Amino acid sequence: MRSSIQDRISFLRSFLANPRQVGAVLPTSRRAVRDLLDPADLSGARTVVEFGAGTGVCTREILKRLGPDARLLAFELDRSLARLVSEELGSDPRLRVINDSAENVTLYLEDEPADVIVSALPFTTLPAELRRSVLGAAHRALAPGGIFLVLQYSPLIRAELEALFGGVRFRFSPLNVPPAFLFACEKVPR
Repeated sequence: MRSSIQDRISFLRSFLANPRQVGAVLPTSRRAVRDLLDPADLSGARTVVEFGAGTGVCTREILKRLGPDARLLAFELDRSLARLVSEELGSDPRLRVINDSAENVTLYLEDEPADVIVSALPFTTLPAELRRSVLGAAHRALAPGGIFLVLQYSPLIRAELEALFGGVRFRFSPLNVPPAFLFACEKVPR
């Protein structure tokens, strides 16, 4: 298992190469990850998707909570971070690390919608068209009643999430650098 210092160095390199894509200087704290995941029943989920696997901080906690027959599709656009997560956690048969944009999530679901999507993508720093595309893909990929869990470093995305998902719960996680804004968005039938 890699050390947390190695993970932080890898994450920092990715941030310096693509700051708008990565969005933070350090990986998310374990406490913020737990706060983010708590609103979802991951043990009962069949298919879970992660947008922005980074160094695998969230991926590890999702795998701890997943049932034995579930699957996790972890998207990571940065090739070196995707390889890092794949090398460290890829022996888990429930995990598939995908080096592709989250916009393409439906191509990988094999006609089975996601019960839960977890995102640490920096929506407020992404270009508006890309942000709308990824959020739309998340909405299409979720099963009715599914939940979209979003971690951000700004509350500015809240109105956009409410317009798309309807039911949005908000939490603040101060024990992170920087402090995190957490959203749990339920896909309600329209």
